[in-house]
Amino acid sequence: MNFLLAVLLLAGLGAEPFQVDVALVQDTQPRTLLQLEDDWALALIHRDAAVFGRLLADGFIYTEDDRTMTRDDVLHDIVAGADTVKTAHNEDMRVHRFGATAVVTGWLVVAGTGPSGSFDRRYRFTDTWVSRGGRWQIVAAHDYLVPATHR
Repeated sequence: MNFLLAVLLLAGLGAEPFQVDVALVQDTQPRTLLQLEDDWALALIHRDAAVFGRLLADGFIYTEDDRTMTRDDVLHDIVAGADTVKTAHNEDMRVHRFGATAVVTGWLVVAGTGPSGSFDRRYRFTDTWVSRGGRWQIVAAHDYLVPATHR
C-alpha cells in the first residue's frame, strides 16, 4: 500500500481531525539540508566566511556548552579564531522536518591545532533551519563537546 494512502486511511480512523503535510511525506531524502551541513564542515577547514554568511540567517544564535554567540561572533571566530581546523566531517545526521522548518541532529568530528596544541573533538549537534524564499538558512545551532573521557 502507498505510504501516503496508508497515513490518510489511518488518519480517518481517529476521532480528531488529522492533517497530513504532503511535502513532509514526500521529502524522504532531505539531500539539500545534509549538503548544507557538509558545507558547514568544509567551511570550517577553509575559514570560509562567505559560506557561513550565506548559511547563517540574520538573528542566528549559537550555543556551545555554557556560552552563547551571535551571528557576528561566529563569523569573526571562523575567520580570526585561535583554532585551525585541519579536518571536519559529519556523522549519523538525521533530518526532522516541520514544514518550512527542519531540525538536523548529528555528530561533527573536528581535528586541528589550537593554542594548547592539537585537538580531536567530537560534538553532538542540533541545528535549526528555516526555508525562506526557497532558500534554507540556519537560525539556531547548539553543539555539545563530548568530554574526551566519554568517547
